Amino acid sequence: MLTACGTTPTDKNNVETQTSKVETTASLQTAALTNNKQLEETTGYNNATFFVVVADTSLDYSILRKKMFDINKKLNIQIDTIGRFYNKTKNLIALPDNDENEIYAGNYFPRRFPSDNLSLEYLDFYQRPAGEKTIALVTGIYETEKSADSALTVIHNIEKKAFKIKADIYVGCMH
Repeated sequence: MLTACGTTPTDKNNVETQTSKVETTASLQTAALTNNKQLEETTGYNNATFFVVVADTSLDYSILRKKMFDINKKLNIQIDTIGRFYNKTKNLIALPDNDENEIYAGNYFPRRFPSDNLSLEYLDFYQRPAGEKTIALVTGIYETEKSADSALTVIHNIEKKAFKIKADIYVGCMH
C-alpha cells in the first residue's frame, strides 16, 4: 500500500487488515518523510545520491522473480514488493488497479529510499541509459558507497553478475 506525500488510507472495510496495513504504511511513510525532510534540509533539493546494488537484470520478470526468492532463501534478505505485482496484460510491474494511491494505481511506482530488501524494479529509474523494460533484481539501496560495497561482496558470493549503481534518485513527492 502506497500513499503520496503523507496522505492516509480511507478504506475501512477490513478493519483488522487495514489496521495492520495502516500501521505498516504509517511507519514507512514516517520514515520516508523523515528521510525526505532530512535530505531536503541537507541538500536543498528533491534528489539524493544513493547506491543501488543489483543482483541481475533481464527482460523476463519470471526469471528474476525466481532468482529473488532464491536469494531470499540463501541470504535471508527480506522481499519488499511495496504492493506491486507483474501485470501480464499491461506487461508492467504495477500496483493493483484499485490501489488507494489513485495516481499510481495500475502503474509502476519505484522503490526510492534506502533499505536492504529485495525487489524487482525498472533499471532505467536508477540508470538512465538502461532499456525501458529492463528489470533489475535490486538487493538494496544504500546511503553510503561503503555499505553498498559490503552488500555487493555478499551478493557476489552467489550471483557473479551483481553490480552497483551510483544513482541520482528523486525523493520528493510523486503526485
